[in-house]
Amino acid sequence: MTAMDVTTFGEILKINRPLGVGKTLHLTPTPPAGETLNKRKMNTEIFEHYNYTGRLDNRDETASGTIDPKSIVFPIICSFIVLENMIVLIAIWKNHKFHNRMYFFIGNLALCDLLTGVAYIANVLMSGDKTLHLSTVQWFIREGSMFVALGGSIFSLLAIAIERHLTMIKMRPYDANKNYRVFLLIGTCWLISVTLGALPIIGWNCRNNLADCSTVLPLYSKKYVAFCITIFMVLLLAISVLYVRIYMLVKSSSRKVTKHSNSEHSMALLRTVIIVVGVFIACWTPIFVLLLIDVACEHRRCPVLLKADWFIVLAVVNSAMNPVIYTLASREMRRAFFSLICGCLFRKGVKGCRPNTDPNRSKSSTSHSHRANEQETPEIFVTQASLNIPASANGGK
Repeated sequence: MTAMDVTTFGEILKINRPLGVGKTLHLTPTPPAGETLNKRKMNTEIFEHYNYTGRLDNRDETASGTIDPKSIVFPIICSFIVLENMIVLIAIWKNHKFHNRMYFFIGNLALCDLLTGVAYIANVLMSGDKTLHLSTVQWFIREGSMFVALGGSIFSLLAIAIERHLTMIKMRPYDANKNYRVFLLIGTCWLISVTLGALPIIGWNCRNNLADCSTVLPLYSKKYVAFCITIFMVLLLAISVLYVRIYMLVKSSSRKVTKHSNSEHSMALLRTVIIVVGVFIACWTPIFVLLLIDVACEHRRCPVLLKADWFIVLAVVNSAMNPVIYTLASREMRRAFFSLICGCLFRKGVKGCRPNTDPNRSKSSTSHSHRANEQETPEIFVTQASLNIPASANGGK
């Protein structure tokens, strides 16, 4: 890798022409009168790829001195993502009733989403002027961390859907002795995500083939981008199919129990499924479409590819929605959050807020115990216990 000495980012951006493969870049910038020459190392390889794809077009000398609103808005969004997912993890860790299979999956999903927020904050802080001063390895790590975190989140959603589907097929309560399946799925999620994110840095890139470079990710091969899109779209389809199957199983099981009690429950589940799948599709479809355009579009023919930041942040927002959809749907988790937040406020001296406050404490302990058993699993993931289906309803199995 070579490097060159430059004065400012604005000086470099005066050169707005594509560079041919193998051509040498010669720059001799002259600083303004009275200005001290501030030499900085610039990665010519990254500059060449960004310049070739058009990512450096329409910028001027003030680019390095202007505050980009996105550099403020995006970190704020990601900080919220980190905070809410950290609350989820702490709530699960501090409540022993949540130490079961389903909440392990929710905790892993929260961890993935937390890392997504952290990775994107780091990505924003290392973007702009700093991009051209990264080493090639640093650039691959910056972009690869996003693929690992976002991929981990998607694979976690798939693992949750698989676990719920297997539970519904067997129609058996949770078996604490079989938690190995949970950790096996979680480990597989991380292994696949890390492998997927590491492929470019170990060789699947376009460093020696500018014509194959992605515009959104200038050092990534279009073939690699197409490969990732295919995987994520297959996962989206699989998640949708599994939740439709879960809904059909719940509806069928409800009819076996009673003719009149299934309607309200089935509609509630249907609404949840629509929210889960709908939010996922709404957040991820735009970036999938953009990347498909990136793969299919010829060099510098699609200006929309230069506006990828807003598509990416929409996908990241899904990490903010997951705790709301998958966790706050449980009344037990809501109470855990309320207790945790009030505990922090109480220690800060805020009046009127005490930890472990539960408006249902006045009810009998028997009723509370029965209700807690029913809510141990989030309502959006229906099991035999929440349906009250006897063994005979499943053919005695």
